[in-house]
Amino acid sequence: MSFEYLGLSDELLKAVRDAGYDTPTPIQRQAIPAILQGRDVIGIAQTGTGKTAGFTLPMIDILSQGRAKARMPRTLILEPTRELAAQVAESFEKYGKHSKLSMALLIGGVSFGDQEAKLERGVDVLIATPGRLLDHATRGNVMLNGVQVLVVDECDRMLDMGFIPDVESICQKIPQAHQTLFFSATLSKEIKRLTDKFLNDPKLIEVAPPASTAATVSQSIAIVGAREKSKALRELIASDDIDSAIVFCNRKVEVKSVYTSLKRAGLAVGQLHGDMAQPDRMDTLARFKSGDVRILVASDVAARGLDIPSVSHVFNYDVPRNSEDYVHRIGRTGRAGRKGCSVTLAMPSDTKAVLEIEALIGRPIDRQPLKEVKTRELESDEETPKKSGGRPARKPRGKAAQAKTQSTNSEEKSNATAKEDASSESATIEPQAKAAPQKPSRSRSKPKETEKSEDKKAKDRSADDRKARANTSTGNRRSNNGNGRHHHEDDSPVVGMGSHVPAFLMRPVPKRG
Repeated sequence: MSFEYLGLSDELLKAVRDAGYDTPTPIQRQAIPAILQGRDVIGIAQTGTGKTAGFTLPMIDILSQGRAKARMPRTLILEPTRELAAQVAESFEKYGKHSKLSMALLIGGVSFGDQEAKLERGVDVLIATPGRLLDHATRGNVMLNGVQVLVVDECDRMLDMGFIPDVESICQKIPQAHQTLFFSATLSKEIKRLTDKFLNDPKLIEVAPPASTAATVSQSIAIVGAREKSKALRELIASDDIDSAIVFCNRKVEVKSVYTSLKRAGLAVGQLHGDMAQPDRMDTLARFKSGDVRILVASDVAARGLDIPSVSHVFNYDVPRNSEDYVHRIGRTGRAGRKGCSVTLAMPSDTKAVLEIEALIGRPIDRQPLKEVKTRELESDEETPKKSGGRPARKPRGKAAQAKTQSTNSEEKSNATAKEDASSESATIEPQAKAAPQKPSRSRSKPKETEKSEDKKAKDRSADDRKARANTSTGNRRSNNGNGRHHHEDDSPVVGMGSHVPAFLMRPVPKRG
């Protein structure tokens, strides 16, 4: 089937041919006629299936009749990230070049004044991220009561990024008489709840199972130590003929670290993460698409849904946190029937994550050998720490725990001192008893010296006992802070005299005549 059978206008068909496309993708074949008929649509499709053109093409035809009013856009497209919003804007420019549609892009990192000026002139197509759109709506720069078609793209990513409350708020500002299109890679319960709330008898289009991966993409995994990952990545890049590649990291700090490592190795590399200014992000994407940058190091959020058809390789520097993200990541390569290559760097402790990915895609992932880096094996289930037990005990944290530890240590020291003093004291008292038969002069002088020495020891021990009791009391008070959370955890015995009796209490009391 060709695009001519989908009901598009001649001007639009010409733009499609100019872009080099002849045959619609499965989601385009199903979505375009339904949208032209005015139906609500739920499109479940992976990145790279042509879903963006699946809604931009019919929207251009729908908007060919009519005219926009000031601050009242006729259509609204919500995207989770700036890059995706800019990508959709490029699609409208490419396919709408033979029409006279006006368009505005509301994203962060761009002047409010320029965006406000476009809105004031009136736009047919408004493409925005939820946060920036609500900012303009609060300022009175845009009114949504004239929206005829609403598109919520990448719904699952909206959910992941916490934008669902904003999306609901925006949907409630739009009049009921409008067409709504939801597109997502997966259909979770939360997204189903939204579609039930805001869509009217929608047509469900699901072109591929969300867990499937393209058959044209070869997948492998290299298991290495944490300190060997950078070296392993450089070996993988050097060992293959790479036209363009995306390296995915789980955190921004790793994006920066890997970018620096590859740049020092002399590679044409760029980075993409949330800390970058919008002009820098757009410039990096443009250089990557043009080929000036051959390797792009990116986080999941920054690269989600990017339409870069010529990516030959995908490297997962980290095993994705969610197994579904693995499918989204490797979906950047092997598009439109092209061959692609995906290699994941895993550590031996990543057993659970790797097994979940293999269960999701329905087959084991081949192991990738390396020459310069020693590869390892995944830990067995028995070696992998379990949630219940198996984890070594952690050291106490916080002031309360430290106080409790100090109290316990003080008590142990006090008891140990008490035992030592008791043994030494019994040794002292025993000779005292044997010294009784000696001459009166010597027996009087020696007990006096002994008494002084014993009194001094007793005072020292009493001071130690008072200090131990003070430490214990302080530890108890500290551990009882925080609404009594540790009240039952600190039932240490009260430290008294310990296991000894001071010498002065052992002296016989003289009888009074």
